[in-house]
Amino acid sequence: MANTATSVSAAGDVSPRQVALAEFWYYFSANRGAVIGLLIFIALVIVAVLAPMIAPHLPNAQYRDAVLLPPFWQDGGHATYLFGTDPVGRDVLSRLLYGARYSLFIGVFVTTIALVGGILIGVIAGYFGGLIDTVIMRVMDITLAFPSLLLALGLVAVLGPGLTNAMIAVALVFQPHFVRLTRAAVMAEKTRDYVVAAKVAGAGPLYLMFKTILPNCMSPLIVQAALSFSSAILDAAALGFLGMGAQPPTPEWGTMLAESREFILRAWWVVTLPGLAILITVLAINLMGDGLRGALDPKLKRS
Repeated sequence: MANTATSVSAAGDVSPRQVALAEFWYYFSANRGAVIGLLIFIALVIVAVLAPMIAPHLPNAQYRDAVLLPPFWQDGGHATYLFGTDPVGRDVLSRLLYGARYSLFIGVFVTTIALVGGILIGVIAGYFGGLIDTVIMRVMDITLAFPSLLLALGLVAVLGPGLTNAMIAVALVFQPHFVRLTRAAVMAEKTRDYVVAAKVAGAGPLYLMFKTILPNCMSPLIVQAALSFSSAILDAAALGFLGMGAQPPTPEWGTMLAESREFILRAWWVVTLPGLAILITVLAINLMGDGLRGALDPKLKRS
């Protein structure tokens, strides 16, 4: 196999960043599942952004003369409602399209809060060590001892039902994973020669932690963030299904499942289609995460 960096450099003067990006794409694109997941994710982003323009109806508009209509390809269906309607006459396709917005927002919000908080706490624990590290890690261990969904349910019960509280609860549940990853990476990096040299040169603790060490610890955190993105969508949907997340009539996929579960035998589409949307989205993001792991982890790169 030709050396990627050499072949890129031979094409002309390129920056180290361009070489790194070319190498990253080479290994990422070698994973076909990751590329498929990326394409599905891009399509999801486009759908979420353009939902008001491509949705045939408003997500909460009720058509009382079209209650529980089947999809257009089934007997009794109508082309006006391509994926059918729900128990109160709302267009299922329109609600699915708008639901993509909620799913992406949930993933971005939860992952950002968990990542930023986890990095701050993990860097402090890994760099200073001692009693600070012991106290932080015991708290993280206690948090990880609880099943994630059960702990999220408990936090939402304290904070109160609602999409915002559900996202905060899921972010707090995911934070220990980022803390442990960051701490381990910082502990491995802080004894390296370049860190010692920066310390001898007079760099302060904040500079060492966030300018010298942290940039070299980002690869595992990026992979964990991608996997947490999909888990955030799944857990928020589970909380919505249990009535503790987004509240009706919000077109969030988990809430759509909760509203329609009693009609699963007589109107399969109102339950199956939101479930498929969750399945496809989570699967696509997990495939992307697997590709990121293969492209960013030097141990998994083939020579």
